Amino acid sequence: MRVARPWTTAGIVAGGVTLSLLAPSYAAPATVPTHKPLPLERLFDNRAVSDDARPGDADFDGAGASLSAQDLRAAGWTPGRDIDLDAARLTWPRSAGARPDNVIADGQTVRLRGRGEALTFLVASSSPNGPGAGASGVGTVRYRDGSSHPYTLSAPDWRAGPATTKAVGLPHLNTAGGQRQETARLYAVTVPLERGHEVASVVLPRDPGPAADLHVFAASLRRPAYGWTGSWAASTAGYTKVGPWTDQTLRLVVHTSAGGPRARVRLENTFAAAPVGIGHATVALQASGAAAQGSPVPLTFGGRPGTSIPAGAQAFSDPVDFPVPADANLLVSIHLPGPVAAVPVHSQATQRSYLSAAGSGDRTAEPGAESYTGTLTTWPFLTGVDVRGGPGSVVALGDSITDGTKSTNDANRRWPDVLARRLRGQSEVPAYGVLNAGISANRVVADRYPGEGVSTDTGGVSTLHRLERDVLAQTGARTVVVFQGINDLRWGSSAEELIAGLRSVAARVRERGLRVVGATIAPCEGESLCTADADARRSAVNAFIRDSGGVFDAVLDFDAVVRDPGHPARILPAYDSGDHLHPGDAGLRAMAESIDLRKLTG
Repeated sequence: MRVARPWTTAGIVAGGVTLSLLAPSYAAPATVPTHKPLPLERLFDNRAVSDDARPGDADFDGAGASLSAQDLRAAGWTPGRDIDLDAARLTWPRSAGARPDNVIADGQTVRLRGRGEALTFLVASSSPNGPGAGASGVGTVRYRDGSSHPYTLSAPDWRAGPATTKAVGLPHLNTAGGQRQETARLYAVTVPLERGHEVASVVLPRDPGPAADLHVFAASLRRPAYGWTGSWAASTAGYTKVGPWTDQTLRLVVHTSAGGPRARVRLENTFAAAPVGIGHATVALQASGAAAQGSPVPLTFGGRPGTSIPAGAQAFSDPVDFPVPADANLLVSIHLPGPVAAVPVHSQATQRSYLSAAGSGDRTAEPGAESYTGTLTTWPFLTGVDVRGGPGSVVALGDSITDGTKSTNDANRRWPDVLARRLRGQSEVPAYGVLNAGISANRVVADRYPGEGVSTDTGGVSTLHRLERDVLAQTGARTVVVFQGINDLRWGSSAEELIAGLRSVAARVRERGLRVVGATIAPCEGESLCTADADARRSAVNAFIRDSGGVFDAVLDFDAVVRDPGHPARILPAYDSGDHLHPGDAGLRAMAESIDLRKLTG
């Protein structure tokens, strides 16, 4: 809709491009797409960020509105800062707040070279007519071997797009008339690449039309984590109030699936509005409770003992020489200088972790348990432990049954735990790590947690909205088991809505070159929301899963495993935890033991 801007005053020369610090003037459309590959920042033609004291200096949307530079700094998104999102590293423009900081997509060719499993863009759309429906267009990836393929890039509107998939949310808009209290959002959008091909350049989509502009702030190849296997994972389920925690240390207990000679951990500040400071972190084997076997091993981040994680972003520790056994409990200790008043959290850990007292300082290096006077039943910040080597991982995508609700606390009897032990005890298929991406109360097609703000609801955003972060970006993912849908049915979704959601999940998984295995939904008659109508819809969805026409690469019939043969709408009493919805330890074990391991590999 709009074109590259001629700037109103004489500019400065930076990297061969004339730039200015002042506001743009607009000319009649006369865009000629750039065909020579150039670094993205050389193509910037729009200024989206303004200082609060000079809100008229930028015009993101063609109507004089822009993002607040102060809001971005408060979120930790400072100019030139590397922002890690969904296993991709994107650089927030160095020019943000002073010069053009994004390009309005219209067929420009971006120089982006290398190999990757996906391509991630930091984007948003805008409209001069106010909040809009977003923008979408088709671009082209060109490879070094001369081949190419199209991709679709969709950018939600910066004012009206969903909170559930945002990269960062900001509390204000700047306008020429002053600042306005209204949420603005940016998005990380990932598209697949042809595996094994080396990217030479990327052609941005053409102008999507007069209704909206598609803005690109950053682009990056998401490189495969070669030589790493995911050993443990947890999905962020919400953003909850705590403490506040001030100068305290978390000692989080997690259970490995695969082992390896080196390790790294992943911390995430998902859903947050502000950065979080990590003072120090360590990893150790658990002896018992909060006590470690020997001295904890220090972790570093970019060579430093601590880090600050921007709002919405993640941080991987540097690899450390720390032999990780399979099927073992680790202690990951995190010092929070604080104060921290709210945290991204996995709420149903089914595992006790530990917390030192307020003001007790950095206790990460202590092998003993004495400083850890408090307990936690959640996993704040920590979302992954990876090990060096191994064949990759299976991701178990699900709800509370996968999460382990009603299994024995501190015993690691979730069905993914049992599956991991089976994989290690055989040689017929690769001994994959198993990553648990279950969230209690989670649904496929509807959100529980709204995606921003402090909330008591920790049912997570929908699977459709968390799939990139919790599944597709997991380290070493090879196969995804989709076992979900009972919460959608219990809360009124039609069979057709759920089937459409499962189709979408499976298509996106396969698009990334991963194997997708569907599992039938277990019965739950006797639980208050598991009505006869819900069971009828469950039967319809299970019929689709069993005979999906190729939507799934394989099927696991968990329904047949746990149901009562004499009363198929109920869980077999021997497998029922007592609430008629969640299998207990015996039922979870039966599910995992029923899996033909060959279905995980094809």
